[in-house]
Amino acid sequence: MKQVKVIGAGLAGSEAAWQLAERGIAVELWEMKPAKKSPAHHSDQFAELVCSNSLRGDRLENAVGLLKEELRRCGSLILRCADATRVEAGGCLAVDRDGFSGMVTQLLRAHPRIHIVEQECTRVPEGPVIIATGPLTSDALSAAIGEYFGCEYLHFFDAAAPLVSAESVNMDKAWWQSRYDRGTPDYVNCALSREQYAAFVTALASAEEAEVHGFEDQNVFEGCMPVEVMARRGFDTLRYGPMKPVGLTDPHTGREPYAVVQLRLDNAARTVYNLVGFQTHLKFGEQKRVFSTIPGLENAEFLRYGVMHRNTFLCSPKLLDCSYADRRDPLVAFAGQMTGVEGYVESTASGYLAAVAMAARVQGRPVPDFPKETAIGALGKYVSDSRIEGFQPMNVNFSILAPLEKRYRRKSEKNLAIAARSLAKLDELLAAGI
Repeated sequence: MKQVKVIGAGLAGSEAAWQLAERGIAVELWEMKPAKKSPAHHSDQFAELVCSNSLRGDRLENAVGLLKEELRRCGSLILRCADATRVEAGGCLAVDRDGFSGMVTQLLRAHPRIHIVEQECTRVPEGPVIIATGPLTSDALSAAIGEYFGCEYLHFFDAAAPLVSAESVNMDKAWWQSRYDRGTPDYVNCALSREQYAAFVTALASAEEAEVHGFEDQNVFEGCMPVEVMARRGFDTLRYGPMKPVGLTDPHTGREPYAVVQLRLDNAARTVYNLVGFQTHLKFGEQKRVFSTIPGLENAEFLRYGVMHRNTFLCSPKLLDCSYADRRDPLVAFAGQMTGVEGYVESTASGYLAAVAMAARVQGRPVPDFPKETAIGALGKYVSDSRIEGFQPMNVNFSILAPLEKRYRRKSEKNLAIAARSLAKLDELLAAGI
């Protein structure tokens, strides 16, 4: 039986291991936990969600919703487990953090063709191998990968949002509602007046940060920017970001609030909320002091404070092909956020595609070509596009998919047409057998 090593059991590595095993390939899945953990990891489980518990929008008119549907049709392990452990989050797919990781771990450990190696990998193994150690790759393996490619890594810093207990939120001031009343009312909303917002921004911008070596505002990855950095960029920055009030009505006034902090369920038991978009690297005491000024969170019990950690990614356009394989040696592939795809679902998609391509290579079959009309294929082609200058990680979006020939007046109609075309192309690939 053919064998492939998969290094790392995060979202990408877990998906890759499952897809390889389901195609009749023996898998050695290496994971350094529980013996060693990065500063951002807390659980011994596979596919740990270190930041938000949300896999974002689940509607076909947004690109990540399309990517999810593609992965579902492809038999994704991660989407299967996410759907099975879903918690209410309006139009988003959010999961019970522990239940989700537990299900992924259980299924991988039970698979007869997957052998788990609980050990840190400190070198780039000979192929066939898929390295999916994520943006929190250990120092030893980071150095080995840098030596393997003979080029420098790029890096950025990332932040995780705080968690609070549900019972500690003052629901006399907060209320349940989803933005634009889409789906069920799954978010707790805390409204701020202009005066309260002004005081909050001032306190946040001047709060004391934890020491993070090498951190500077200009190096913060824009997709996961700490709220205190946003506060320093301008008075209204937060109101156009995580504190935007649009689509919400404060039942106490009957009007749209000046600003809003949203809390989302973090577990199925409905006992834990996370502060949506409130990634931070303030000192823990400062987080308690500043965030407790939010109406409804005066007596909030913080179950986990926000943390800052290093994220690392490759300059993939110079190194990888559209199936995330080393251009020099396609039996060595990479997957996940270290390739420059940003987000849980995008990482999963890269693990899926890297595994499908690797399976074809080791079994002597043609490597399937996922076209740019599909979200899965468009992501692979984005990270491998050698024309890109100043490469930065990016979430999936409709602009990286092949454009439509027909023009549409409404953006939602255009996006749904792109989604329909994408799914038709994907169904053709699946019918051909991949």
